[in-house]
Amino acid sequence: MTTQTIQTPTGRVSYTDVGEGPPVAFLHGNPTSARLYRHLIDALASEYRCIAPDLLGFGRSEAPLEGSYRPPSHASRIEALLSSLDCEHLTLVMHDWGGPIGLAYALRHPNKVQRLVLLNTWAWPLNHRPLIQWFSRLIGTSLGRRLFERANVFARLVMPFTTGPGSALFPSWLLSYAEALDTIPRRRACWMLARSLRTETAWLRNLWTRRSALRDCPALLCWGMADPAFGSESTLSRWQSFFSTVTTHRYPTIGHYIPEEMGPALVPPVAQFLRSTAPRPS
Repeated sequence: MTTQTIQTPTGRVSYTDVGEGPPVAFLHGNPTSARLYRHLIDALASEYRCIAPDLLGFGRSEAPLEGSYRPPSHASRIEALLSSLDCEHLTLVMHDWGGPIGLAYALRHPNKVQRLVLLNTWAWPLNHRPLIQWFSRLIGTSLGRRLFERANVFARLVMPFTTGPGSALFPSWLLSYAEALDTIPRRRACWMLARSLRTETAWLRNLWTRRSALRDCPALLCWGMADPAFGSESTLSRWQSFFSTVTTHRYPTIGHYIPEEMGPALVPPVAQFLRSTAPRPS
């Protein structure tokens, strides 16, 4: 994918910008990169302008030793990027932490956002999820940080645990993301997002309390139901009950990393949603 960059106060953020047509921005989470969306981008670039940034610390972006890798900081950098590209009638495709980060932009610029595609993500505090709280508290310790930074434990142990039975035991894409976390700052960026599942409660609560600005935005939910973190019906129904216009696809054997686990099979439902919700010519 062709790479472009934008300079932010904390480092260079790299992004893909290919194709022509209505803009679609793809936002990844932890510990992936724009690579997560390669199948969708390859298929959609003939009809849409596809914009896929790598969060600071991930993929092709810089990983400064002293950079802030908190979600609000990522959201500020994504807002700067999308504002610089002057995107109108934007569709946001969001996975994992890409959901809260993307919705932070959408809630500040609801007039610029036309559609939302949500893939195993959330946008509210997770203090009602004991397993997630326990995990985030554990890795927030000094031992947890060392395991992330020295042993790359998230990519090598946590990611395989969250894939569904429809995937191979250790598919090659898992190794690609593990190898990409090749420096201490990159593993620190991964650690910070995992820790933030518990520590960013106030920021997430603020997002969710402002959600009404997006209620009438058409939404597509593509959900890996075998995701041990966010694959429950309760998570899915929370999104469904919010949007006034929502389309849902459930995938029983797919886990958390749905764009990787489904690969090109994710293209048809996303493409159909984009075409079916396109604005009618005036």
